[in-house]
Amino acid sequence: MTVKFAYRSGATWAEPWDDYRALRNDDPVHEVGNGEFWVLSRFEDVFAAARDTATYSSANGLTTAPGDMANFDDKARPIVMMDPPEHTAMRRLVSRPMTPRRVAPVEDQVRAFVTDKLDAVVEAGETDIVQALFKPLPSYLVALYLGVPPEDRVLFDRWTERIVQATAESTAEYGQDAGAFLELFEYASGLIERRKTDPGYDLVTGLVQAGEDVASAMWIVGFIFTMITGGNDTVTGMLGGSTVLLDRHRDQRQVLIGEPSAIPNGVEELLRLTSPVQNLARTVTRDVTLHGVTIPEGKKVLLLFASANRDEREFGPTAADLDVMRKIDKIVALGYGAHHCLGASVARLQCRVVLEELLRRFPDYSVDEETARFAGGWSTRRYEYLPFSTN
Repeated sequence: MTVKFAYRSGATWAEPWDDYRALRNDDPVHEVGNGEFWVLSRFEDVFAAARDTATYSSANGLTTAPGDMANFDDKARPIVMMDPPEHTAMRRLVSRPMTPRRVAPVEDQVRAFVTDKLDAVVEAGETDIVQALFKPLPSYLVALYLGVPPEDRVLFDRWTERIVQATAESTAEYGQDAGAFLELFEYASGLIERRKTDPGYDLVTGLVQAGEDVASAMWIVGFIFTMITGGNDTVTGMLGGSTVLLDRHRDQRQVLIGEPSAIPNGVEELLRLTSPVQNLARTVTRDVTLHGVTIPEGKKVLLLFASANRDEREFGPTAADLDVMRKIDKIVALGYGAHHCLGASVARLQCRVVLEELLRRFPDYSVDEETARFAGGWSTRRYEYLPFSTN
């Protein structure tokens, strides 16, 4: 059987699962082009690569484009494009506010935001749930953690939306909406200056207080962009995909409605099946041989997270099925090891609260998959339009 990998975008995101299964079964170390890059699709291989930062480096970018790092100098290199020990030191600076213990107090604010947005859904009866809740919520949380004042959040949301859209449609880590980038760059630079004399309890304040030698102004600006690109469309993708899965599988929805305490476990299963970040690349620092195939040193390798999370070798013969009570040992939906998603606890909190409130208020909801649309983009699978009816 001939298996080919092709990047997806828009409507082609609808059902990639059979192609992923074919890669896993027939060509688990798949060469694209004439050595352009290789694709890993089995769980054990993707999991091992995610943990082995010495062999699978992020320092040359996260896409398969050869010039991925052309837009960055060392002072502005995003944390996601660093390897240990440099990555470890910078991650320590920004990780504390997003640990599970520090995230817990934010729950009341998240729930208030969600219930306010769902009040508007009640009034509408039918609405695009992406625009109504699934996009505004992660943007609100990113702004909260960065310390963007409430009066500036309308502007921040506009920049965020434009940057996320540009990034999704670009083969580079950051997209091509120059206007939005310039406006946000100027705003971020001003926010950094403001936090030098008016500190808060936010990530930007913490980085400013670490000192210019540790986190330069350029690096902080880069971190702000990383937060925007990594913390917005990913959560939107998970929420949209989860809402569709629970509409397709009403029996599993009823399990969560009847036993709300199972929702956190359900979140893990929904993360596994939706895998909003479907793939990211690494660069091998030495020759790597897997399943009889050698990937030469210096070549890009695409880690197919979404395929790994549906691998029957790891999750059994029902790997493709939604089972909200499934006991999951490990998944790679949020990365793993050194590059485990910085905002994983924040993402899980958002998903749990949304499911709790959505299922409590609209137990009989439905979505219209026929008219729903997927967003453009090569890496993140998300709905940009999802019609939602409360009954």
